[in-house]
Amino acid sequence: MSFSILASAADGAGTPAWAMLAYLIAGVFFILALRGLSSPASSRAGNRYGMLGMLIAVVTTLVTHDIANIAEIGIAMFLGGIIGVTVARKIAMTAMPELVAGFHSLVGLAAVVVGLAAWLDPASFGITDAAGQILMVSRIELGLGIAIGAITFSGSVIAFLKLSGRMSGNPILLPMRHVINLGTLVAILGMIAANAMSGAGGAGEGQLIIYITIAAFLIGFLLIIPIGGADMPVVVSMLNSYSGWAAAAMGFTLGNTAMIITGALVGSSGAILSYIMCRAMNRSFISVIAGGFGADDSSGGGEAREARPYKQGSAEDAAFMLEQAEKVIIIPGYGMAVAQAQHALREMCDMLEEKGVEVKFAIHPVAGRMPGHMNVLLAEASVDYDKVFELEDINSEFAQADVAFIIGANDVVNPAAKTDKSSPIYGMPVFDVDKAKQVFFIKRSMGGVGYAGVDNDVFYMNQTVMLLSDAKKMVEEIVKALD
Repeated sequence: MSFSILASAADGAGTPAWAMLAYLIAGVFFILALRGLSSPASSRAGNRYGMLGMLIAVVTTLVTHDIANIAEIGIAMFLGGIIGVTVARKIAMTAMPELVAGFHSLVGLAAVVVGLAAWLDPASFGITDAAGQILMVSRIELGLGIAIGAITFSGSVIAFLKLSGRMSGNPILLPMRHVINLGTLVAILGMIAANAMSGAGGAGEGQLIIYITIAAFLIGFLLIIPIGGADMPVVVSMLNSYSGWAAAAMGFTLGNTAMIITGALVGSSGAILSYIMCRAMNRSFISVIAGGFGADDSSGGGEAREARPYKQGSAEDAAFMLEQAEKVIIIPGYGMAVAQAQHALREMCDMLEEKGVEVKFAIHPVAGRMPGHMNVLLAEASVDYDKVFELEDINSEFAQADVAFIIGANDVVNPAAKTDKSSPIYGMPVFDVDKAKQVFFIKRSMGGVGYAGVDNDVFYMNQTVMLLSDAKKMVEEIVKALD
């Protein structure tokens, strides 16, 4: 049934049969891309499939549509390509999460712009009846597409600000936020319904569309600001899903099968990934996407507790214990990304293995600032995929580990998630590093706290030695001491 719906939408726009086949082939490549991106080992092939599918979709659309001057489109694509290449070459891996959030905002904004353009000139988009009025189904598609796009844009802007440090990562809990959010969402749906049922339309009578756009921009801000740093990877994934659904809605309006297929794939895969991550974090999927629903206004810590005694060590101390160990588990975090320490870490791993030490990497589902952040960094450093394990696969091994080596991680090893009900990360599964015989914790200083804003009891355990330094510098010193 779904295929017939897509075919009908495309046929209504006069899409030739060969173009339908081309869009189908592009869709297959997009599916292969998602399949490839599910594993670091096949991610490069996945990217190539995605690029090929998008090339087919874009070329087919340009050939079959006569909406704008081809020279103007070519210039826009050239300028966009130059900007994309420049950003891709200059962006640091540490800034990748906020870059992804920024791209999501552009997708959402594009959906809003296309939707408003279709509302202002519906005849050019082929969405009018014999009387020149916008079709009811097109009104619904436009309303949903614009609303989802606006939510994606404003929500992604807040995510960008939080991820880039321009806004605090702590939850911003407004009074009566749930009532405000629910009321705004109901108002948006009501205006979409009212707009669909109205007999008027066109450029001169678009007040409801404007109100829908403004309300959707507002709710995007309100939904994301109450979400704390610990849940930000889920937010990035969820905004990716929103951008897909916005594109799919616009695809129905434009009668473009490729947009519908691509948007549905992105939307559904992003939602599934968000759900999987929420389960891995012991979070409620609904509570996260509803804007921190259920969060306690009084919770959040936000500041480190009073000074407590801890042990501080040196690179030589760490090197001695590491080479004496039989099994070492390394837990990377955002601090490794900031310092760009992954290459030095791989060198340390290689040297330990030459000395007969078993080395494994433990990756938390929300380590870093977006899904797969640590996996990408380790792959960039050519760390073997078979040495990298997810939380549920390796957590039981800490009891047999001689050393737990934590480099730049904090929240994902914080026992407050298991013991402190007032903590903003309570209930999130964390690594059981406290069961390891020895813990080395690389951290810049004792003055800061993790992204979720809470102190960490691991710092003060008897078996923990703090290595206070830049992560890359400290690992390089350990490598020298191992040599």
